[in-house]
Amino acid sequence: MKTFIYRGTKKPDSYLYIVRENDFSAVPEILLKTLGKLERAMELDLHSEKKLARADVNNVMQALEQDGFYLQMPDESEKLALAGKKPVSSPVPRL
Repeated sequence: MKTFIYRGTKKPDSYLYIVRENDFSAVPEILLKTLGKLERAMELDLHSEKKLARADVNNVMQALEQDGFYLQMPDESEKLALAGKKPVSSPVPRL
């Protein structure tokens, strides 16, 4: 699976993976505004045995197929909020 990776200028260490070069139509508008200007970082061919530095390749491929994009950010809760998703929380165990 081919992916194009863009770096956000407003969020350090934020990377947006998309399936088609310069096609941000699947990305929520609020996310695009928050990331700022997007600069192309690289193009990769993803497959299940590919190693990525900060993401699980299978999660990336699944998000690309389901949502049309994958957002890589250092803070998981911020990433979910920007992508328009709610974090799934586990109930607090009772003692």
